This record gives sequence, structure tokens and C-alpha cells, in this order.
Amino acid sequence: MSSTKSTLRLAEQIDADGRLSQRGADGLIESVDEFTKIAYTSGCKQVMAFATSAVRDAANCDDVLERVAEATGVRVVVLSGVDEARLTSLAVRRWYGWGSGRIVALDIGGGSLELSNGVDEEPDVALSLPLGAGRLTREWLMEDPPGRRRVAVLRDWLDAELAAGAKELIDAGSPDLAVGTSKTFRSLARLTGAAPSSAGPRVKRTLTISGLRQLIAFISRMTTADRAELEGVSVDRAGQLVAGALVAEASMRALSIDTLEICPWALREGVILRRLDLESSDTELPAGER
Repeated sequence: MSSTKSTLRLAEQIDADGRLSQRGADGLIESVDEFTKIAYTSGCKQVMAFATSAVRDAANCDDVLERVAEATGVRVVVLSGVDEARLTSLAVRRWYGWGSGRIVALDIGGGSLELSNGVDEEPDVALSLPLGAGRLTREWLMEDPPGRRRVAVLRDWLDAELAAGAKELIDAGSPDLAVGTSKTFRSLARLTGAAPSSAGPRVKRTLTISGLRQLIAFISRMTTADRAELEGVSVDRAGQLVAGALVAEASMRALSIDTLEICPWALREGVILRRLDLESSDTELPAGER
């Protein structure tokens, strides 16, 4: 297994009219073309290309995807927010197994926050909220570093935005395990003392709300350049780290979660697992996942 990444930060490439910028679209085309070539030269028989909230919510989504198809020959599937939450939940369930009971899963992306709660591979509740780290950085935290007052106002706003969704998740049942996935949660856990990625995926990593609150007080007073110097934080992610931390804190507070376990599997693995399941059963992919 190999992994190649390119950080596009498309959620930060949305202009005042809600359109994905020319720069963002060009970067998407270049990445799809590059990764498709890498996949086929590596012997891959199938390529699955999917997009999430940053592309889904762009006013020019259809135009951008048409450009991608014309330039690369690849049709990118746009996942709905609920499908993002469902597929992430599937990956988390497969990682922890049936014996883990009811699992609440949280995933912070660039454009949205996905939440789920369930005891099966299909969660009882799957939600997607427009509370991604890149989106909130662009809309709320324009100053570098963000001012203390701005952080406080964003905290209050997040509490209000999460109230209804949190109630729906809580009403579905108390979790036996609370899980965080995505690069944002991994970075936050690392900054609060979790093992580095070099220790391997099987090492247990956790994020506590008390540690997260201390971290926010620290990083919210730092510039992006200074945050990029912290161990476990990439230059590409440093700019949206504060927003991501605030979303994580607000989500844990709304759901009364003191500790999250960090799962190394997330949406990508969920998409792959669903494809493998459907192919093994000769079942046609649902419309939203073809």
C-alpha cells in the first residue's frame, strides 16, 4: 500500500460569490490528473475519485467537475454530507469491531463536520454540518493570530450551531465509545501528547477536552508561521488549526464527551470498504457512490 497526498485546501479557495476560484479549480485538475497517472502506472485496475463539501457547496460545482472530466478523463463523484458521515462511520466500525458497542464518530474536514451515532455499520444518525476548519478560518478568523474576542464569539456561535444536531445524536443512545477521525483530530491529539505517526496506527491515541482547552489557549495566541513549527503540524494545516480545535472542543462539549479515541481510518477507507463489499456481493453501487 502506498499513499500520495496533495494539500489543496479547497475550502479556503471559495470566493465571495461562493464559487471555487480559478486557482482552486486548476489545482484540483492537476491533482486528479497526477494521481490518476500514478494509480495506473502503479498497476491499479480501478480509480475512484470523489469530492466532499468544498466542491459540493461551490456555486460552480458542475462547471468545475466538467472541466476536470474534460482535462483528465475522470468523472469525480460528489458525496453528500450524509454519505460522508455514513462512510466514515463504516470505516470506524470496521476498525474497532462489533464488540465496541455504540460508537459516536466525529470527523472535521475543511468544509464540514460529520457526526454519526450507531451500533451497526449503518449508523442510526448521520449528520453533516457546515463547520469545517477551512470554512471557519475563512469566515471567522481572518486575523493572524485571531483576537481573543473573536475566538470567544466563535465559541458561542459554535455552541448554538451544534445544539440541534447534538441533541439528535444524544437521543439515539449513549455511546460506549467516542471516536475522532481526520487529520485535524490526529494533529490535535499529537499536540496534547499522543504518540507520533511513526509509532504506527495500532498505538492507542486519545484527545481529552481538558487537554484541548489548554491547547486552544496556547495556539490561539500564535501566528500561523509559529504554529507550523509545532511538532505534528504541517505548514498546510497550520492556518486552520485554531478553527479545527474550536470545532473539536465545541463538538465534545455539546455531546458531553471527555475523551475521544483517534481512529486512523476515515472517509477514504470507508469508500474503499463499501466498494469492496458491494463488488463481493455483486450489488450495484447506490447512485451517490458510483
